[in-house]
Amino acid sequence: MPGLMIIAHAPLASSLKSVAEHTFPDCSRLLEALDVAPDMPIEEVEARAREMLARVRNPEALIFTDVFGATPCNVAQRLGDGAQVRVIAGVNVPMLWRSLCYATEPLEAVVTRAMAGATQGVMLVAPSKPQNQTLKPGGNDQAKHHHQQ
Repeated sequence: MPGLMIIAHAPLASSLKSVAEHTFPDCSRLLEALDVAPDMPIEEVEARAREMLARVRNPEALIFTDVFGATPCNVAQRLGDGAQVRVIAGVNVPMLWRSLCYATEPLEAVVTRAMAGATQGVMLVAPSKPQNQTLKPGGNDQAKHHHQQ
């Protein structure tokens, strides 16, 4: 069972962890979150991330980060080894929930499920039409003074 970690610009990491705990209340033991403040030196970010990784690693871990190329991702890349510690950029709620739902699977399976959750969770949502409710001409019940009992 791999540990999970989020490294992202503040306050995204802790917010995503809160969303995860809302749906998976017992996930705290396998999920850490590191919010990277704008003024944090990269050395501090990396030191804190290494401490968190040591707590969740079992011996495998999956690190989520928000934006490829930014400081949180650069730190995550320093921690990832491509084998026991994997990194995915572009974290979103469906990705996180899917990972938590299948957290008992091996790391590669969790990575695959996380990527599927991320892409399948992004979709264009159109306004919905009324659910087969047609208006009948002259069908105003208020005018007939109906009372339900």
